[in-house]
Amino acid sequence: MTANGGDAPVVTIDGPSGTGKGTIATLLAQELAWHYLDSGALYRAVAWAAGRRGLPLEAARAAELGELARHLGIRFAPTAEGPVQVFIDEEEVTAALRSGEISEGASVVAAMEPVRDGLLDLQRSFAQGPGLVADGRDMGTVVFPHAPAKLFLTATPEERAVRRYEQLRGQGVDVTLDRIREELRQRDERDAKRAVAPLRPADDAYVVDTTDISIEEVLAEVLNWVRQRCGT
Repeated sequence: MTANGGDAPVVTIDGPSGTGKGTIATLLAQELAWHYLDSGALYRAVAWAAGRRGLPLEAARAAELGELARHLGIRFAPTAEGPVQVFIDEEEVTAALRSGEISEGASVVAAMEPVRDGLLDLQRSFAQGPGLVADGRDMGTVVFPHAPAKLFLTATPEERAVRRYEQLRGQGVDVTLDRIREELRQRDERDAKRAVAPLRPADDAYVVDTTDISIEEVLAEVLNWVRQRCGT
């Protein structure tokens, strides 16, 4: 069975920040020549668009934020090198969505049920032939519960903090490792305890601990498993 009732198979990759899931999802989509969905970018886009409109990221404004999410004009553009480009209403916002402020805002709006409901149909619309690799936190549990291949990546909190720190420093962002540790701790707590779609592995997910293995080793293991599950 496919994830959306159609002919397009879906591979879901869930897990917290710093586990390498975005990198693995991108590489896997390239290897399979499938479409790619970065669901986290959608929540970042909602936070970014809300800021542009002067709409506070407050629970009292959840219904308005949900409507904003429902009508979000977002587009992904693959590139030969580097991250997939993201456009909102045809404005290129790839770098802007990766700021610490937007990441925090994304975590806030992701806990709001109207926002998650508003993005659900948009996320499922990415499931088109020949297939989709969907990266997020509830891809296998909520968005694509019938996906034939579900992965959940994990790593120790310290390793995840170091990876995130090195990533941001490489982008020229002035941060400290202590600050990154605290931000990840707070986000993990929000993601795990939120009432709507809490972060957890799907019951039938294949869990991979990426702490002590390279990206190349993770990709090889995941690719072999996905080909067995999907017959690619």
